[in-house]
Amino acid sequence: MTIHQPLSQAVITTDRFDLRPLRSSDAGLITLYASDPRVACNTASIPHPLPPGTTEAFIARTQAATRSEDVWAIDGTKSGGAEVMGVIGLTRLDRDQSEFGYWVAPAFWNTGLASAAVEALLAANPQQSTTFFASVFQDNPASARVLTNSGFRYLGDAEAFCVARDAPVPTWTYSRKA
Repeated sequence: MTIHQPLSQAVITTDRFDLRPLRSSDAGLITLYASDPRVACNTASIPHPLPPGTTEAFIARTQAATRSEDVWAIDGTKSGGAEVMGVIGLTRLDRDQSEFGYWVAPAFWNTGLASAAVEALLAANPQQSTTFFASVFQDNPASARVLTNSGFRYLGDAEAFCVARDAPVPTWTYSRKA
């Protein structure tokens, strides 16, 4: 018999919000926001329309002991905000590297929330990474600004398949040293 201990995942606090592990009760808000085509079309992996059970399966994967990605809800309840305003994650890569991924609900766009969440996660560095990577679709310059304002440097162009668009989409790739 093998017993897997869950990987611990820190709660990261800021004055404005907490980054906390996802919980089952987040499914409703995540489904609401991820169902918005403006969110789905700016990510590689969120389908649109969002099939039933997708969010619950995603949350279960984030809680698995064998996960390769740590995912946090951007929880604004401490400052009167929503329990989930977006999601941010780090995928473990080899050689002490991690890849950022995030989305923010449209109601919180242009509020500095994404930048603050990226900065908080960089400062905490919960995976003890030496280098961080991130890619954004080229038609999402606001997300590119989040990265460059957080000290990420442009590496080059590539493309990634977007499930919601059912097509490959040109990307800009960035990196930052810890």
